[in-house]
Amino acid sequence: MAGHAPALAPGAAPALTGLAGRADRALGMLVEGAAALLLLAEIGILGAGVTARYLFHSPLVWSDELASILFLWLSMLGAVVALRRGEHMRMTGLVTRVGPGAQLLLDTLALTASLAFLLLVMHSAVEYAQEENFVVTPALEISNAWRASAIPVGIGLMIVASFFRLARQGSVTAVALAGSITLAVVMGFWLLSPVLKPLGQLNLLIFFVGVVAVNVFAGVPIAFSFALATFGYLACTTTTPLLVVVGRLDEGMSHLILLAVPLFIFLGLLIEMTGMARAMIAFLASLLGHVRGGLSYVLIGAMYLVSGISGSKIADMAAIAPILFPEMKKRGAKPGDLVALLSATGAQTETIPPSIVLITIGSVTGVSIAALFTGGMVPALVLGACLCAVVWWRYRAEDLSQIRRAPLAEIAKLAAIAIPAIALPFVIRAAVVEGVATATEVSTIGIAYSLVMGLLVYRQFDWRRIAPMLVETASLTGAIIFIVGCATAMAWGLTQSGFSQELAKMMAGMPGGAYGFLAVSIVAFILLGSVLEGIPAIVLFGPLLFPIAREAGVHEVHYAMVVIFAMGIGLFAPPFGVGYYGACAISKVNPDEGLRPIWGYMAALLVGLILVAAVPWFSTGFLAR
Repeated sequence: MAGHAPALAPGAAPALTGLAGRADRALGMLVEGAAALLLLAEIGILGAGVTARYLFHSPLVWSDELASILFLWLSMLGAVVALRRGEHMRMTGLVTRVGPGAQLLLDTLALTASLAFLLLVMHSAVEYAQEENFVVTPALEISNAWRASAIPVGIGLMIVASFFRLARQGSVTAVALAGSITLAVVMGFWLLSPVLKPLGQLNLLIFFVGVVAVNVFAGVPIAFSFALATFGYLACTTTTPLLVVVGRLDEGMSHLILLAVPLFIFLGLLIEMTGMARAMIAFLASLLGHVRGGLSYVLIGAMYLVSGISGSKIADMAAIAPILFPEMKKRGAKPGDLVALLSATGAQTETIPPSIVLITIGSVTGVSIAALFTGGMVPALVLGACLCAVVWWRYRAEDLSQIRRAPLAEIAKLAAIAIPAIALPFVIRAAVVEGVATATEVSTIGIAYSLVMGLLVYRQFDWRRIAPMLVETASLTGAIIFIVGCATAMAWGLTQSGFSQELAKMMAGMPGGAYGFLAVSIVAFILLGSVLEGIPAIVLFGPLLFPIAREAGVHEVHYAMVVIFAMGIGLFAPPFGVGYYGACAISKVNPDEGLRPIWGYMAALLVGLILVAAVPWFSTGFLAR
């Protein structure tokens, strides 16, 4: 769940906080403006590439290379925006359960810990960019330093933004105490380096379990928790040049397929703004609004459809909850049950293309994106059917005497209005499967389609919202891609330690063959999903476990579906699942209200997951032979 900058404490020095606030706003305008322009440029470049190749049969040989260069800049500037706005993903379960004074200290400690990594890695980042100056890009024939410089520039801007935020904290005591604790921990590990080096693989537990766990539960953003553990492990226990950390960070953030992330996030915001999401929901409500639990079925169906468009779970929820929840509350639905079902549908729809998690799996494991897109539809239906069974049971006695049944003419009219919106997921999938566009480029087709529908069909297009949507997209992109980069560096550290080989031997030796391996994977990824969220867990463990799955006889697409659903259950299940708290924030419901009703939905998801794991056909039945 994204953190937020804490409020200024009483007794703050007005001059210092005022100056820091003005400087921070100036920095924000500069970085947010640049990030928004880069996102527009990415959309234009990829759209031009599709048009040139498919319509004019004259591909732009430089488009992917330029898009890759700009993408690293977009990701780093987006990370700056996310840090400045307090939107880097972090676990706040412990932070929100302590008193105001302790909460202020933990929030400040999260910032000083992040700042410590940035200061420690800055020199290596500059050195890395200088080394890349000797590499020439193949298509544009320019120095690769133009691309690699994004890393030290982004880190430098994050350092400046961190100091501004510390100045705005207002509590000198909290800043001094947090800074002292951070400095003491860093110096302690440095002094203990001679003791740690002889410990061998025990250091994996110290850094990749202990350091990560302490940081994550203390509220340090997940990306920085990974980065601190990796940097500390390499610096204190090995002789590996620290330049490697930056190189692996660059590698993780530079997969071209990840370009789909910002474009699909923007697409998700676009369909909400143009009224396409509202049109779909209105049609579904007219079909099912008169049956017991009807609007709950609509919520499940709407999440299925909208997830197929946006690829962003937060965007999905934000598009649906404000439209459906008021009417559901009028019918007597309890807020806790609403947020519980919303969270469950978040987990249920993780495999619906073009899911960002699917795209990430494809980028780090080499599994075909088109195959993942095809394989994700039916498993989500299986889990949706299990959720519907719980809805039927809970609402079997609902009083519908005051509910009007929509006449056929009204349903037909709403269907006609909704058809352009409902068609979008199928347009996107067809474009990928038929080879019109890659999984990276297809989002530009979706954006163009939504623009046309919003302007000409739905006549709902607020140009004033475009700039904030671009900035919001950049911030979320920076938070996600920075996690991927830091997790890639951490995965490299685990691999170099020999851990991957030992894990492979252990997993390969599990009794029960393919089903035994799947059972262990389900338990492992539910636990991982509750702590790391889907993307970091996939980047860390996907390259290690997918080859083992193939050796065990598990189809890679089938395994991807099982893993994604397991992580989704962990992600949206309280008390640790950060997705649950995100659903509560969007729904404006106290998290405590959803704790009791959510377990019935989570049990249904687990039953659905077992069915998907036991019947590979659900995932592979429609793949091309």
